[in-house]
Amino acid sequence: MSTHTATDMRWHKEKRVDDDVMWHPADGEAWKEFDRTFPEFAADPRNVRLGLATDGFNPYGVLNQHHST
Repeated sequence: MSTHTATDMRWHKEKRVDDDVMWHPADGEAWKEFDRTFPEFAADPRNVRLGLATDGFNPYGVLNQHHST
């Protein structure tokens, strides 16, 4: 991994401004709750968090359902 990529991956911990404005996923309540629940994981800024969004995702192609599965 390049030093530039490694620096970018630590940005959320080292450079982020905490001003109660949603600028980065780290500003969200889910990220903060994760940090409170898993403090050992949160202590190392090199650890990676992955998120999955499925709004409107229809994996089975069923068009008559009005919700995501």
